[in-house]
Amino acid sequence: MTQDNNKHDTTYSRRSFLKMLGIGGAGVAIGATGVGRLFTFKSMFETPEDEANEAYQFYGKVQPGITTPHQKNINLAVLELKQHDKAKIKDMFKAWTQSTIKMMQGDTIGKTSSNTLLPPVDTGESIGLDASKLTITFGVSKTFLKKVGLKSKIPHSFKDLPHFPNDQLDKAITGGDIFIQACANDPQVAFHAIHNLIRPYLDLVQIKWSETGFISGKGNETPRNLMAFKDGTQNPRDTEGYKDYVFLDDGWATYGTYCVLRKIQIHIETWDRTALEEQEATFGRHRASGAPLGKKDEYDTLDLSAKDASGEYVIPTDAHARLAREAKTEILRRAYNYMRGTDDATGNYDTGLLFISFQKSPQQFIDIQNSLGSKDKLNEYITHRGSGLFLMLPGVKKGGYLGETLFD
Repeated sequence: MTQDNNKHDTTYSRRSFLKMLGIGGAGVAIGATGVGRLFTFKSMFETPEDEANEAYQFYGKVQPGITTPHQKNINLAVLELKQHDKAKIKDMFKAWTQSTIKMMQGDTIGKTSSNTLLPPVDTGESIGLDASKLTITFGVSKTFLKKVGLKSKIPHSFKDLPHFPNDQLDKAITGGDIFIQACANDPQVAFHAIHNLIRPYLDLVQIKWSETGFISGKGNETPRNLMAFKDGTQNPRDTEGYKDYVFLDDGWATYGTYCVLRKIQIHIETWDRTALEEQEATFGRHRASGAPLGKKDEYDTLDLSAKDASGEYVIPTDAHARLAREAKTEILRRAYNYMRGTDDATGNYDTGLLFISFQKSPQQFIDIQNSLGSKDKLNEYITHRGSGLFLMLPGVKKGGYLGETLFD
């Protein structure tokens, strides 16, 4: 990121940009934050992008970091409230709004002081780096709404997650009041974002748990998890899918979405000793292509009725893909891998998946998990260790702030 400067003082309205560029009509929308910043997007559910400056736009109907294409790195933090003063917390979200806008543009936060006897406002670890396609996304839990006196604002659909088979949840990484997700192509940019949002407000919040993650993939290819299988093939990918399965249409929470956060340990050493045929049967997909068993292309439809010459289902009855599809619903998965070194007691890798999914109702995730149940063959290789459910706030219009429809 670069130091804040004033070389882009002149601003243009959206209408001015359209006129200047000779662009009009529906189909292409252009937004601007100043001269030299053009954000292009196709629908209100996509994140406007300034490709020349490696930046995403903050403003929009929905928050960035939900439908945004996967960046390479994530730094997430789950916070707990130390105070319950609604006015102070509201002011914190207002300040977070301004800091987020600047950091997503590749700028540092605060004014540079000439007094070297004071700590700098911005911690500085991203100086000289660009925006790196940073997105920062905020959500709150049901406990947050209760603690700050907003119990009446809890949507009817905001139901708690039950205990699921294979849950061995650690209280230290379960629950929480506020969820902040920072994703960027540079891990230091993502760390800088979380660091500078939390540091000024340690009188109001404390970190319950935090984690970093990574993902790799070429272009628009579906990324792979550390079990080497593609993760997110069945995601909603168009406006209708987002409306039906991802974003709420419910009062103050309209254009928000529920986020399920799960920290899933992968027993990678056991997986490594499993034959490829068995691995593919576990997922119900071919490892190399991501295609359903019996098909060639990743996006081919799962044929749950197909049988082989011996009369056995091509996609086994305990395959992960089959059981998830049988739930007859969809969620938007945006997961990342994590790696925390090795376990001191066993010497095994401490690694797994930061499962992040966005859905219109928690019931969608519950239905899928109930369908997977104890039958899912993948359970032999994974254990759910952490969990959280958050309502990701609606997007912010220019002049507004994060949580405006909630607090006002």
